[in-house]
Amino acid sequence: MDGTRTREVEFRPRNILVTGGCGFIGSNFVHYVHRHHPDVHITVLDKLTYAGNLANIQPLLDDDKQVAFVRGDICDTALLERIVPGHDAIVHFAAESHNDNSIADPRPFVHTNVDGTVALLEAARAANIRFHHVSTDEVFGDLPLDSPERFTESSPYRPSSPYSSTKASSDMLVRAWHRTYGLDVTISNCSNNYGPFQHVEKFIPRQITNLLDGRRPKLYGDGRNVRDWIHTDDHSSAVWTVLTKGMPGETYLVGADGERDNLSVLRAILRAMGRPEDDFDWVRDRPGHDRRYAIDPTKLRTELGWQPRHTDFLAGLTDTIQWYTTHESWWRPDKAATERQYAERGQ
Repeated sequence: MDGTRTREVEFRPRNILVTGGCGFIGSNFVHYVHRHHPDVHITVLDKLTYAGNLANIQPLLDDDKQVAFVRGDICDTALLERIVPGHDAIVHFAAESHNDNSIADPRPFVHTNVDGTVALLEAARAANIRFHHVSTDEVFGDLPLDSPERFTESSPYRPSSPYSSTKASSDMLVRAWHRTYGLDVTISNCSNNYGPFQHVEKFIPRQITNLLDGRRPKLYGDGRNVRDWIHTDDHSSAVWTVLTKGMPGETYLVGADGERDNLSVLRAILRAMGRPEDDFDWVRDRPGHDRRYAIDPTKLRTELGWQPRHTDFLAGLTDTIQWYTTHESWWRPDKAATERQYAERGQ
């Protein structure tokens, strides 16, 4: 490991503010910190939109005083002025993140992902605290299916959708606050996550819950689109590593060498759930659907010493299927409305 690319003294936060901590990835990060760093107090700030579910962290709120919850909007500057002081760092997960929704109406994505990030950056600057920004590999656009190339920290930004464009904008704003104001920031761009607490509008939980619901799964386009899958627990450990060891102003790509095309993932789900591999429907493709994402996590691994633990995708997928099977009460309230929205789009 190259010690010149890590902090001379590891950052050890004792009180962090996690935005979007009731969403899929954010809530898994809250659980990760709760399990592995019981001396760290976590304040979760979440607006509880359709993708934020207080039940994701409710057991932690009930059990002890390590986790606190504040319901609010990251764009509410008066609220931020009140709650940010006293924290050591902001870990920023909050985002509108569903591509199909951004195509239907981009405006909420601009408001949350751009305006909200600016409000948080200003709050962090006023309090003079560390700011970690959680972003996506989608800011880089896509890669050819037949290319050995993978995204690196120096890859050019070529976002394809309103969602990825707003995340690219927020990345640039974070870098500007570091360059212009000297704010202590880091950025991580991660590949596609899977695991518990993911909303049923997303690819893997949609297929699983369709099968549990007696519906045929749906597959966009030709099914050849490739995503680089990572278990959300590994993403959480990577974010913690970057927060505590990452160099100010640096970006780190997070991935677990998990490239698989959508058709292969769907067939793996069907096999695991005892159904024929062709028991699904083809549906109209998403406009501007990126072909391939692939992450090169060399910098994160060599400079900060991070390694993924969930390297067996099929085992992780089986665990995820089991989670949705045993947590029907969690996903059931959103299922019918989600499928209606897809049906209106012909998907």
